[in-house]
Amino acid sequence: MEQTRHRIRRRGRLAGLAAFAALTLAALTTASSTVPAPHRVYAGPSSAPDAVGLGPCRIPTGIGVQMSEGLPTPAGYTRSTGVVRALNLMIDFPDAEGAGSALDRLAEFFPQTSQWFATSSYGRLSYRPHAPVSDWLRMPMPFAAYGIERGSPYEPGYRQLVEDLVSVADPKVDFADYDLVNVLVTPNAGPSALDTVLSVTFSGNEAAPVADGVPLANTSFVYSRQDDGSGSYSETGYRVLPHENGHVFGLPDLYTASGGGAVGHWDIMSEDWGANNDLLGWHKWKLGWLDNSQIGCAATPGTTEYTLTPLATRGGSKMAVVPLDESTGYAAEVRTRAGNDDHVCEPGVLIYRVKSDVDTGQGPVTVSDSDRDSGGCTRGANIHAELSDAPYRPGQTFHDRENGIRISVVDEDENGVYRVRITRSEATP
Repeated sequence: MEQTRHRIRRRGRLAGLAAFAALTLAALTTASSTVPAPHRVYAGPSSAPDAVGLGPCRIPTGIGVQMSEGLPTPAGYTRSTGVVRALNLMIDFPDAEGAGSALDRLAEFFPQTSQWFATSSYGRLSYRPHAPVSDWLRMPMPFAAYGIERGSPYEPGYRQLVEDLVSVADPKVDFADYDLVNVLVTPNAGPSALDTVLSVTFSGNEAAPVADGVPLANTSFVYSRQDDGSGSYSETGYRVLPHENGHVFGLPDLYTASGGGAVGHWDIMSEDWGANNDLLGWHKWKLGWLDNSQIGCAATPGTTEYTLTPLATRGGSKMAVVPLDESTGYAAEVRTRAGNDDHVCEPGVLIYRVKSDVDTGQGPVTVSDSDRDSGGCTRGANIHAELSDAPYRPGQTFHDRENGIRISVVDEDENGVYRVRITRSEATP
């Protein structure tokens, strides 16, 4: 069984898709071949010894869960720190010949994607794109013959496409030299992204087709152009690729059948259209971009204060975690208009719930809205407006009465550093 990822939502003016998405959610993914088992060996900074009392806050990976939000990320995905070599192949078809240069298609995504990862990771991920074939790679069959549809896993049509791609590319490419593969399809193959989104990633996939002795286990396919008509495509259209590659690194989809209402524009795994946005602090910790020393863990009864620096800046304490049980916890972090967060209109302390036992696309993360039903503070294109003013400001408090949790924003200094007070009345989880 393969791990697949496919978007089923799009902008508000395509409201009709919501009803369709609800009917097709079951086809969104298939079971992962990399669900954790006790004998698996995990890699990455998040599996380092618990020298700073973070054990209860390292919510473990859910068994049998697709792309669990738990720590650490299972083996089988692409490493997310150090140098990562990305193979980029531009393909076209007899019935959809690539218009213009294949390198022009490549330039839609680079160097922007590499820069996005460098900024988000504080330089810890060196994403290096390679395009050993500078021309279009022509597939032997028409695009329609492959039967590419929304959410397709490595089923017969897709497997045939990948096998044909390997056959055409293999004389010029050694697939074993790369950590992940991006297949950049000519935009005129298939429907517009405004009509249906075909871009998909196969990740952690041990049953993938093999090339040069290695399975194409972490491969992203990008179709059409992510152009919303707002005039921002040249600046933001590339962002579909960092989203897709997020799956290659083991991150789940944060939108649901009803769209981005659970997380809004606070993570690129939720909304990747329109204005630039970053990843949640939880994801940065999961990927090894935040050190354990930058995380606070409020696991015991009582009151503790934390000083949090903006997530976009290097160094300093970044996140406070409040575990509830073995699969659930809250996280608090400071979000400002800096780094990759171009859209932020209400800076403050973002508070959200993480659940490691919820599959990708089913709502593993939920942002708490500090000002419900306000309508938000932005009217920017393709930004979930209601959650745009979700962060908590000094004097505001998040209260989970059922679990006896209070997270209060005490104050903010002149450098945008926030003091957060966390009180919990129940026993350690």
